[in-house]
Amino acid sequence: MHIIDTTLFFAPQSGGVKRYLLTKQSFLAAQPGIRHTMVVPGSGRGSARTGLVELPSPRIPFGNGYRMPIGTGAWSDGLCALEPDLIEAGDPYHVAWAALRAADRLGVPAVAFVHSDLSRLVGARLGDTARAAVDAYLRNLYGRFDLVMAPSRSMAARLHGLGIDRVVVQPLGVDTSLFHPSRRDPSLRAELGLPGDTRLLIYAGRLSAEKRVPLLQRAVEQLGPPYHLLVVGGNRRRRLSRQQTLLPYEPDTLRLSRLLASCDALIHAGEHETFGLVFLEAMASGRPVIGVRSGAVPEIVDASVGTIARPGHVDSLVAAVRTLYRSDIEQLGRQARQRVECAYSWKQTLTRQLARYAHLARQRPAMGEIATVMGD
Repeated sequence: MHIIDTTLFFAPQSGGVKRYLLTKQSFLAAQPGIRHTMVVPGSGRGSARTGLVELPSPRIPFGNGYRMPIGTGAWSDGLCALEPDLIEAGDPYHVAWAALRAADRLGVPAVAFVHSDLSRLVGARLGDTARAAVDAYLRNLYGRFDLVMAPSRSMAARLHGLGIDRVVVQPLGVDTSLFHPSRRDPSLRAELGLPGDTRLLIYAGRLSAEKRVPLLQRAVEQLGPPYHLLVVGGNRRRRLSRQQTLLPYEPDTLRLSRLLASCDALIHAGEHETFGLVFLEAMASGRPVIGVRSGAVPEIVDASVGTIARPGHVDSLVAAVRTLYRSDIEQLGRQARQRVECAYSWKQTLTRQLARYAHLARQRPAMGEIATVMGD
């Protein structure tokens, strides 16, 4: 079976989607009878032999290396030329329509993986009218796929609420050998020029508006010393203030795992997380987590692995941090690690996903039957 993943969310500074695809490719390479190819925008390099095909696409101005194809025709032709048995689209833009067109031409299943809550993001910036328009667009788009995968129960409920029936919950996973408590490095504080008793919190991810990084920064400034926020996701290393350090985006997951394991806890204020992969990476590293009660975060974070705050409230976030430090942080970290091992290893989640693919490849069900056949 030849599986193709295609997405726009693949660039030098891509985060969770890129890690998902690279890990998935490694996993599938070890499965007998499976061939996997990623088709992404780029300069035209790569080939099916390497498992990565870059289709020529211009850069998005000020887009941090992301590219966007001008049309869908050439992309659809490129997908068809690779003769896949199944195509998974990882974004709701040009590529998704190209995937649908190619799957229809080839007579193979088309799967969508919903990595972002587009309507909530647009609604937060442009208001309810824009959100309603995006909802209608997504209903039209995802209603055409044979199967729609949502990484969390909250995202699946959102899609069901739009009237999309063929939705299953398909969690992402974590490399539990890479993200591991053994990566902890006691020298990190000295490396950052911080005292040994610093209460070190880490944020790792994009610095886009929906991640609410300024909220984290205000919370740490309000907490005062000895609290310090390490922000991983910038363009260069610099000290933002006495209580904040910015490090560049970290494409090397081994170095990222060291940073996560060496801080006291992960802190994240994003309100539109469809899954929260970085939470699980921190938990796998044996660290507790602090999040906000929104999106998929409450499905991952509770009092046994960390603390949770009200969305958009600095005072609540400050209180959540203080609550964490009054707890046994090491015990919370051990419980966090145990949760990931039990439910979120890549082997577990990708094995389940591969079974879904095999079912679709054997028999492309009639519209409306797949949800009953596959469950959630």
